[in-house]
Amino acid sequence: MRLPKPRGPLSAALVTDLAAGHTLGARTTAAAETALASVPDVLIDDDLQLSLAICYELHYRGFDGVDDAWEWDPELLRLRGRLEERHLTALRELAGDVEVTDDPVDQQLAALIAADDGPSLSRYLARHGTVEQWREYLTLRSVYHLKEGDPHTWAIPRLAGRSKAALVEIQADEYGGGVPERMHSQLFAGMMRDLGLDPGYGVLWDDAPAVAFTAVNTMSLFGLHRRRRGACLGHLAAVEMTSSEPSRRYSSGLRRLGFGDRTTVFYDEHVEADAVHEQIASVDMCGSLVAETPALAADVLFGARCSLVLDGLAATHLLGAWEQGRSALRQEPELAA
Repeated sequence: MRLPKPRGPLSAALVTDLAAGHTLGARTTAAAETALASVPDVLIDDDLQLSLAICYELHYRGFDGVDDAWEWDPELLRLRGRLEERHLTALRELAGDVEVTDDPVDQQLAALIAADDGPSLSRYLARHGTVEQWREYLTLRSVYHLKEGDPHTWAIPRLAGRSKAALVEIQADEYGGGVPERMHSQLFAGMMRDLGLDPGYGVLWDDAPAVAFTAVNTMSLFGLHRRRRGACLGHLAAVEMTSSEPSRRYSSGLRRLGFGDRTTVFYDEHVEADAVHEQIASVDMCGSLVAETPALAADVLFGARCSLVLDGLAATHLLGAWEQGRSALRQEPELAA
């Protein structure tokens, strides 16, 4: 994918350095220090979230014309670490304290989800969403769904035994069970195409708001650090445990607008798959991890809580913009030819 358009001094300096192919410049380091000292809310800041996403994308598919050696550049990793520290601090403030009890971790996860009172984007889109609002929603979600599964897959080599086998079972479904056209990322791309959006990997990054990157950056942060493996699994468990019914609503919303099975297959697949994944994720994956390493229970619950509150952050952004009669995107998305 091409390098995205900068959104501020830090991302501008970072993009310049990556494109030039030399070491991280003093301008980039200075921009990072200024941003970290002055940005009031890192989780919704376009410049910081895009910069962190750029750093992480070097571990995924990279950028056109950017040397792969940047992936492990020490100075870039040091910069990324500073951004991650602020991101984690802000996540903890948003998520609040999560109490760990003596109950089985699957029950604690269920209780955490039951207590969540975030806004329901799926209900709105099912009942009221217009085609244009659906395009905006898919643009935002494309930042993750076109790489669906990848951030959590980083945790596989960091696990063993039952928790590892459970994660592999879930991820195998994410990747279509070995059938390329059934990969969830490909099903999502097909849905984008049916709604007139360009489904190219990373093509709509320039249109997506900061909250789109906040969610994926959190997954990448958890997945790329072994010490965050508990949070990574907790995050995935919350995704699987809260996906089935909203997916049913999303599918209903698309059908209300006249789209058929070819378009809704992405959500139809999640209705069935995630109903099965819920028990695998909460009991086999997270339960086994905590049984092996009880000290990770708090991390598992923190990761799950992050998934819930960031879904709420994105829903608040979208619904707030639509309520005011304006676009939730940074600019109009590029429509497919």
